[in-house]
Amino acid sequence: MFQATRRRLAIWYTAVTAVLLLLFASGVYLYVRSTLVERIDDTLNHVVEIVERSLVIEPDKNDSEQLRINVEASFRNNANTVEDDHIDLEWFSPTGELIWSTFSEPLNIPIHSNRTGETVHVYKQDVSENEQTPYSPLLLRQVTQRVEVGRQVLGYLRVSHPWFEVTKPSRQLIFDLALGTGLMVISVGASGWFLSGKAMEPVGESYQRLKQFTADASHELRSPITLIQTNVQVALADLELTQTEVATSSHYRQQLKVVERLTQRLGKLVNDLLFLARQDGGVSRDGFSACPLDAVLMDVVEEQQLLAQEKAITLNLHLIDPPDGESNPELLENWFTLVGNWDQLVRLFTNLIGNALHYTPAGGAVNVELVRIDKVRYGTPQLQIKVSDTGVGIPSDALPRLFDRFYRVDPARTHKSGNVGKDNATGSGLGLAIAQAIVEHHQGHIQVESTLGKGTTFIVILPINLES
Repeated sequence: MFQATRRRLAIWYTAVTAVLLLLFASGVYLYVRSTLVERIDDTLNHVVEIVERSLVIEPDKNDSEQLRINVEASFRNNANTVEDDHIDLEWFSPTGELIWSTFSEPLNIPIHSNRTGETVHVYKQDVSENEQTPYSPLLLRQVTQRVEVGRQVLGYLRVSHPWFEVTKPSRQLIFDLALGTGLMVISVGASGWFLSGKAMEPVGESYQRLKQFTADASHELRSPITLIQTNVQVALADLELTQTEVATSSHYRQQLKVVERLTQRLGKLVNDLLFLARQDGGVSRDGFSACPLDAVLMDVVEEQQLLAQEKAITLNLHLIDPPDGESNPELLENWFTLVGNWDQLVRLFTNLIGNALHYTPAGGAVNVELVRIDKVRYGTPQLQIKVSDTGVGIPSDALPRLFDRFYRVDPARTHKSGNVGKDNATGSGLGLAIAQAIVEHHQGHIQVESTLGKGTTFIVILPINLES
């Protein structure tokens, strides 16, 4: 599937680029060709002006009132001048009769007075060794000028230039553009294949993560469903035995409590998955308001104190006071206040503190520290929360995947949530994933530092004001 998608992306990229290159090459060709034609027309008009100035006009011998052109004196030098430029001259009488020409044979083309230039086809018959060949076309670019003095037309001057001066460089330009376009299309195709592969890498990674997520979710859902089914089957079997034996109500009560506990666990897992799905979908911040983070942490720490006492763990909360130089009463009152969602923040720190208590042995300590950072390099004031414990620590190779969904460092500890409390952890490996989602929803970031056998520290940075 990914290879087919990659191939389609590369083909589309190459096709679009080829069309753009074709349009560009066509524009270049038309521009260069029109420039060549304009240059030839300018050359022909320049020749016409030179020849007109060199014409020898004298009175007609038969009629002194009429003027005529001395052809021999006028075109004797011009013929040698224009020969090097492949330009041919023709002089016609006022009636259109050809009088003088540099062509080896007449063209037999009617006169069209046109100073802008025109392209004409001349068909000449080639004779070689007394064998006649078919007529071959000859293309010429011509400019015709009517020469007159006063109201008397003295004749017509026609200047011709071979069209191969345009077609030859045009063919070479077409070849060069085709070669360049072909090489560019091949290069673009290769680069398109490479870039499409790069573009498909995150898609492939997301697909693999989705497959892993689906497999993990199926595994997590299968376990409580199987246990529920087993307990229901046992209850039904015991119910059938009541026809011959009287079962005690306490036995049914125990089985129903197991079913209820598994159902609650399954419902909590589904709610966690739904919460993560909503976070991935980019939910709005309609529930955000001013939240005093110190009050949030006090509530969470107070809720976790009972569990900490049961495990003989010291749980402390440290609020770093504002600096002595701060005197703004309004700022001091809202020193630890940020814009956020109260319920989500409670859930965030309940997960972090609950995990710290869960993996800290008896006699250890869990410290929670809150400080405000107002340094200029951060751009905006931020709150930093550290949750440190003296627990078992986390191996360094497990840190990169610590926030992955359904990932647990030690699979043997799966579902040992009795030490943490029913509301503190799901036991499914979603707690830290939910914590990361909440932090990112508040435009913050979370990181972890841990030393195996010494303890772990989670550091959360939250901006006080969210960016729109």
